[in-house]
Amino acid sequence: MFNGLHYNSISSWLKERFGCRVVKLALDSALTCPNRDGSKGTGGCSFCSAGGSGDFAGSIGEQIKGVSRKWRREGGSEDIRYIAYFQSFSGTYAPAEKLRAMWDAALSHEGVIGLAVATRPDCLPPEVLALLEEYNKKTFLWVELGLQTSREDTAEAFNRCWKNSEFEKAMAELAERGIRTVVHLILGLPGESKEDMTASARYAASFRPFGIKLHMLHLMKGTRMGEEYLKAPFPLLSRGEYISIVCDILEQIPQDITIHRLTGDAPQETLIAPDWTRNKHEVLNGIQKEFRRRGTYQGYRAQKSEECGIIK
Repeated sequence: MFNGLHYNSISSWLKERFGCRVVKLALDSALTCPNRDGSKGTGGCSFCSAGGSGDFAGSIGEQIKGVSRKWRREGGSEDIRYIAYFQSFSGTYAPAEKLRAMWDAALSHEGVIGLAVATRPDCLPPEVLALLEEYNKKTFLWVELGLQTSREDTAEAFNRCWKNSEFEKAMAELAERGIRTVVHLILGLPGESKEDMTASARYAASFRPFGIKLHMLHLMKGTRMGEEYLKAPFPLLSRGEYISIVCDILEQIPQDITIHRLTGDAPQETLIAPDWTRNKHEVLNGIQKEFRRRGTYQGYRAQKSEECGIIK
């Protein structure tokens, strides 16, 4: 099922949609965030690095050329297409005409077949929503929103600076315009239980987004949360615990929702903990192995719930 996987991988979905391999080119839009410039707060989310969670983001024209060369080298003769991924900070936190210029610059490059824009739900004013609707009609597009958790006390503790009601409003406005959405969740946030994490996933899935992205909490040098951990370490998930929770979550997510990430990357030189996240392949292989052990797959429990008319 799912091309040999136990979940609906975005890479497989894109290959089926476009008939070739499609990869995201992580780009730095050189924007900032209302949680950093004083509009909503300062310092950003306490887990967020100086790169605005875009530490591997490559500027538009030169970035695309450089990153696409890398993918061509790794792919050999394979036909590859690209999605320009505006990853760092809040990708819609700018006047609409500035965003138009950036997006047009990205789409003008050979092989770029679409856009992915990561942002915050409080960075979608009417003029930006209208612009996204325009681009959604002429290119392949999705918008990523960093929910991270549905627990508002956790969100307040890491300085998210917006409420769940703003997320709900943004998801409704994007859905009304037919714009695909991808929701980010972080597993292992301080003070959260397994039940809290699965509840956040169910909350995200209840909006039936195009995709969901799961990250393990990375503690990095230069972040407030990382510095707090160095002074007074708090419990972190082990690799086994993380794998088990990911499988629990995926079993409850409907099969039509694409999975965009099951673990995350952090620059080796800045990662404080957990150390096991350095080996992404072991985590992904562990997830497959756990699904085989359970005899389950994405949507296994969602299907059973939907038979009763609900998503639990």
